[in-house]
Amino acid sequence: MNRRNFLDRLAAGSGVALTVPFLPFSTTAQTHRSFARTGQAERAADLVIAGGGLGGCAAALAALRNHKRVILTEETDWIGGQMTQQGVPPDEHQWIETHGATQLYRDVRTAIRTYYKQNYPLTAAAKASPFLNPGDGAVSRLCHEPKVALAVLEQMMAPYLSSGQLTLLLDHKISSADVQGDTVRALKAVSLRTGNEVILSAPYFVDATELGDLLPLTGTEFVTGAESRSETRELHAPAKADPNNCQAFTVCFAMDYVAGGNHVIDKPKDYAFWRAYSPAITPAWSGKLLDLTYSNPKTLEPKQLGFHPEGIPTGDKLNLWNYRRVISKANFKPGTYAGDVSGVNWPQNDYSAGNLIGATEKEFKKHVDRAKQLSLSLLYWLQTEVPRPDGGQGWPGIRFRPDTMGTEDGLAKYPYVRESRRIKAVFTILEEHVGAENRALITGKKDGNVAAEFADSVGVGYYHIDLHPSTGGNNYIDFGSLPFQIPLGALLPKRMKNLLPANKNIGTTHITNGCYRLHPVEWSIGEAVGMLVAYSLDKRVSPHAVREKEQLLDGFQKLIRSQGVETHWPRA
Repeated sequence: MNRRNFLDRLAAGSGVALTVPFLPFSTTAQTHRSFARTGQAERAADLVIAGGGLGGCAAALAALRNHKRVILTEETDWIGGQMTQQGVPPDEHQWIETHGATQLYRDVRTAIRTYYKQNYPLTAAAKASPFLNPGDGAVSRLCHEPKVALAVLEQMMAPYLSSGQLTLLLDHKISSADVQGDTVRALKAVSLRTGNEVILSAPYFVDATELGDLLPLTGTEFVTGAESRSETRELHAPAKADPNNCQAFTVCFAMDYVAGGNHVIDKPKDYAFWRAYSPAITPAWSGKLLDLTYSNPKTLEPKQLGFHPEGIPTGDKLNLWNYRRVISKANFKPGTYAGDVSGVNWPQNDYSAGNLIGATEKEFKKHVDRAKQLSLSLLYWLQTEVPRPDGGQGWPGIRFRPDTMGTEDGLAKYPYVRESRRIKAVFTILEEHVGAENRALITGKKDGNVAAEFADSVGVGYYHIDLHPSTGGNNYIDFGSLPFQIPLGALLPKRMKNLLPANKNIGTTHITNGCYRLHPVEWSIGEAVGMLVAYSLDKRVSPHAVREKEQLLDGFQKLIRSQGVETHWPRA
């Protein structure tokens, strides 16, 4: 089979050609960028990964188990991204316990449960449960404290750190890149503790940063914000493109409840502003942001929420306390906890008043500081003003829990980022590939549709398409998707030869990012990328050649399947 026919086969069943209409990007390609190396420390490896989130950790572990040397940098002092430094229990699909993720991801989940069973005073019933959910949170079958996931990831990396196969540079940020044509030659990292710089070189580089920071530094073409319907043909795309229209981010925190206590924090300096704030979005928000009414994501009609910090039912309304609860005291021996510990990543502290992508250092700090004020204002409102079922206001016994997030200010180490720069990819995943309604139009079938099949699949995932209110003034965009595959073409930049994405920066659109951005999918992307680098090095071929040559692709898919990666969903 010749190359052209093989590429045609890759696109079969997708309803579109391999290339999509030109999408706007925020930088122009440069043939050469360099930096001085005189007198600076240098480190070399087979792979340099910028960003220690879930995608970065997965890429590192995949490359390490395939005998490659890895340098992993992380801006904060915690690896783990969404699951740790950002304080967000994993958002997952309903089949996660048995399939629809990699074996390594499920190993992480098992290890988290084992950690609780070995180190916490659980009740006999909780300790015996094979599906322990420490927080019994409504959002996930595994709601846990950030520090436990951190301990598990550190334990998984410990043997490689001990042997010297892995170099982990915490509190390091990539500041510049040495690029020659289509190839990255080195990155410069600066220690955020000391200011010292180190040059990192390797045959391959991975951008696993939360915002796709390596893309502008290396001149890699990328897309930001929302594409227009005329560009992507997506049902839910806007009529006009807006590269600055990105989903809200959130600064999370944790709290518990001590009945009869008074733990009210000092009134936040911006409380008056956030107490009166109503998002300027279309369709209109339900009222004020600090309120128990919000916009139903699916219908955009006002919807009532409940709140009670003892976790008791609040009628037919979701008790927000239980939504992302990470410790349910009922799972632990009496007296272990004064009350439950609840994580807060709610509609009420989504920050859509500014965009972090492309922000200067000053702008970034300004928006994060304002988002922190919003979260603190939400906490203060819950302590002093939220309506109680008995007709009163506020729960002063709610206690801020800085220890849960591992920070002095009690807020997560890094914002929970839902949208990043996205590479201009060899293949872009569109709504017609994964959206339930859009797929029905493509197939002409009302029921029984499946997501597009990709011959170059390197993983699977599932989540509904879930876009939060945006900086461009959109309310929720939330609708059904289908269990999907991760095509290798979406992990390959069109031009750059040795830079790969491993976070929310793959070849999706603003719309399809809404289902490819969650914890297990990010992990699957990173694991595929780590193995792709190892395979490319072993075969002495480029990542692009792995996709283009049928024999190489078949060999790569056999390799990843042998290491616990699912490339297809089971069909009934």
